[in-house]
Amino acid sequence: MNSTNLIYNLLVWAPGVIFAITLHEWAHGFAAARYGDPTPERMGRLTLNPLPHIDPMMTLLVPGLLLVTSLMTMGSPILFGGAKPVPINPNAFRDRHGQRLRGMAMRLALIVVAGAGPLSNFLQAAVAAIALHLLAVSTDAPSFFLVDMLLAMIKMNVILGVFNLLPLPPLDGGRILVALLPPPMDQALAAMERIGLALVLLLAFSGMLGSVLGPIISSVTRFFIRQALSS
Repeated sequence: MNSTNLIYNLLVWAPGVIFAITLHEWAHGFAAARYGDPTPERMGRLTLNPLPHIDPMMTLLVPGLLLVTSLMTMGSPILFGGAKPVPINPNAFRDRHGQRLRGMAMRLALIVVAGAGPLSNFLQAAVAAIALHLLAVSTDAPSFFLVDMLLAMIKMNVILGVFNLLPLPPLDGGRILVALLPPPMDQALAAMERIGLALVLLLAFSGMLGSVLGPIISSVTRFFIRQALSS
């Protein structure tokens, strides 16, 4: 792949990556704030500015190296990474009467906060699909760059949404599963958070993660693109 194509692909994918990661983390913070937790706002994370959400290693270095390497060697992007997790304090969760959440109410709140991130990604994919549909029906010769950028936004958000639903802490799916499991199974799974990221990285770079999630990601992506291109 020559330098012109590489720069084009980076420009096509960059908006999707930035929006997907930023809105994912903001959604976590927004959901926690709705339950009365002041931590995300206090830590400067209840913002749509992407800079506070960037982790130098997982947001820039790892996905950047993977993206450039995959584009140069295979001509198609491989992406893996994440943002700086939004800090939340479940002990601050309150109901509308100001009472601290406990029991099932607390578990439901944890599910909502964890699920807000992936939900935001699927909503972004839907918005990009709607924009692609409007672009396709409004002109006979839509901009190739805009089409490619919207397709990349769909793909990036599906990748991030599906990946984060993997039922392994510290991913969102793992935290949802912890909230669903009864004691002591919930604590046993929660304890895996200390090694969860290392395990996820091992699965990703071994190719096993792609084998499991790849077909799901492809199916969901095709669904959004079919909706976008339907008459």
